[in-house]
Amino acid sequence: MSLALALTLAANTAHAAATADWAHFGGDIGDTKYSALDQINAGNIKRLKVVWRAPATDPAVTSENPGLRLSNNFRNAPLVVGGVMYISNQLGQVEARDPGTGKVIWRQANFEGEKTPTTGNASRAIAMWGKGTGARIVTVRGSYIYLLDARTGALVQSFGDRGRVDLREDPKNAYSWNAPAPLVVKDVIVIGGQPIATGTADINKASLTGDIRGFDVRTGKLLWTFHTVPREGEPGTETWENETWRQGGKTKTWNGFSADEQLGYVYAPLSAPPSDYDGRLRPGDNLYSDSLVAIDVTTGKKVWHFQTVHHDLWDYDLPTPPILADIKVNGRMRKAAIQVTKTAFVFAFDRVTGEPLFPIVETPVPASTMPGEKASPTQPIPQKPAPFDRQGMSEDQLIDFTPALRAEAVEILSRYVHGDIFTPPSVAGGEDGKLGTLYLPGWVGGANWTGAALDPLTGILYVPSVTVPWISRYNYRRPPESSLYMEGPQGLPMVKPPYGRITAIDLNSGDHLWMVPNGDGPRDHPALKGLNLPQLGQAGRAAPLLTKSFLFLGEGDMVGLSIPKLSGGNMFRAYDKKTGKVAWQIDLGAGTTAPPITYMFKGKQYIVVGVGGVDHPAELVAMSIK
Repeated sequence: MSLALALTLAANTAHAAATADWAHFGGDIGDTKYSALDQINAGNIKRLKVVWRAPATDPAVTSENPGLRLSNNFRNAPLVVGGVMYISNQLGQVEARDPGTGKVIWRQANFEGEKTPTTGNASRAIAMWGKGTGARIVTVRGSYIYLLDARTGALVQSFGDRGRVDLREDPKNAYSWNAPAPLVVKDVIVIGGQPIATGTADINKASLTGDIRGFDVRTGKLLWTFHTVPREGEPGTETWENETWRQGGKTKTWNGFSADEQLGYVYAPLSAPPSDYDGRLRPGDNLYSDSLVAIDVTTGKKVWHFQTVHHDLWDYDLPTPPILADIKVNGRMRKAAIQVTKTAFVFAFDRVTGEPLFPIVETPVPASTMPGEKASPTQPIPQKPAPFDRQGMSEDQLIDFTPALRAEAVEILSRYVHGDIFTPPSVAGGEDGKLGTLYLPGWVGGANWTGAALDPLTGILYVPSVTVPWISRYNYRRPPESSLYMEGPQGLPMVKPPYGRITAIDLNSGDHLWMVPNGDGPRDHPALKGLNLPQLGQAGRAAPLLTKSFLFLGEGDMVGLSIPKLSGGNMFRAYDKKTGKVAWQIDLGAGTTAPPITYMFKGKQYIVVGVGGVDHPAELVAMSIK
């Protein structure tokens, strides 16, 4: 073994060393969702049981405010640092919990003069900075960044205005703030997101940008701003023809960042441009939409970028931060950034330079038939790894459980424009009589905000994904739309199973190792009675957790927006990482809505996950060996 390889493997081993904490949304700042903890292992997995359950919001809040309306779509991944669990509750307030019982230690108080809101949402994540008595919590709620003392929950008065910073450029306007998880790197709070207009505020106002900003973690001072849509004089404005960058707005990062602290780089996955499905008012490639952008955290300057979709017409934004790890590609160790996508492509880059680790080819794609729409003539297609889910709509994709079901599916398909991936939206009710474009993957993925997980010791990537076609169309009487789930024959899914899957990919070679369905799907249907069907897979949004021994994964739930019909389930499973076989499973009583985490507390390893349902209040569920 060469000295360089030995040193790299040693560094990877140190990175994956067993730690008692879960200090970041994705386990570590590289978002691997991996923990080397191994108290829960193949020898005792059958004894893994639920040891406590706790409401996702302090019961005192609901008793004090009986008019509260709390969403059961609880998406927060708790942090566990220094023997304390920290969560963002269903109102976006930070709560400190006992990791061994789930009981509340303290709850973030309302800011002076503010009342408890009547509704709200949990942040997907919060961030930690500092240690010991100087430990701080960074959280975003409403239009503000808050800095809290991790011991007490008290506001740190030296930060901003008495402990908070207003994210609105013009506080007089009626905007709330739709922000992803903040990240703290080299004493800089990095935050993205976008103001949301309320009341009479102008949602189309050009100043409503999704710019990424860096704030001093001690004082709250704004240090820099990165323009996600280039401004006058900046490179990239030429990709917004007719100076449409002036109204670009919206392009944002909506699900957080990953970072390399040694390099001082933050990696931002950016969204589709406005409008998601109509590009007539924004001709050009539209940088930095659908791009992975590396930003120097000290200066806010772009280091490199790669656009994964040109002139997006499908809402194929990057839904999750890239995973950062060191892997061996073609015999050479590389610092990698691995981006999974809604399109089911995996883009792998050198995270220092942005160089692709596997070839990416600009490939001709279908043109738009919509008058005035100029779709990009090519799209970047990775040559490796192969797509982790199905792409494009054709008769070969259709359900074939019985001849009658297939015939009905073929007839339904004939009503729509369909073809390879990147077939543009079409006019409903046009001369061809079609009802729009049926496309796959739909705008929910592929992959989505729950992302993938990577074992840094093996370089194997585990990707949950869904196979759900959607309708995208223009209608002369209404705005373009693409949030239309496509029902198949007799209300069944339109395509063959699995509807949810897990794919293991060796990133050292780019080869797929195995694929298995994630759970079972909708088989309790009169048309399926008596049929010997394979495992169908659940189309719920499932978030992965990797440990030294297992891949843990739930099935997602129907609660929440943009969830495919007939998706989600109550099962939570441990999969063998080498084979994909189920090693253990449990019914949690509701579907998983949040990423699972793991940690050690008082000598015991726990796994905790958020659950909820249409009729099931949001909870945290903890499991351990009994």
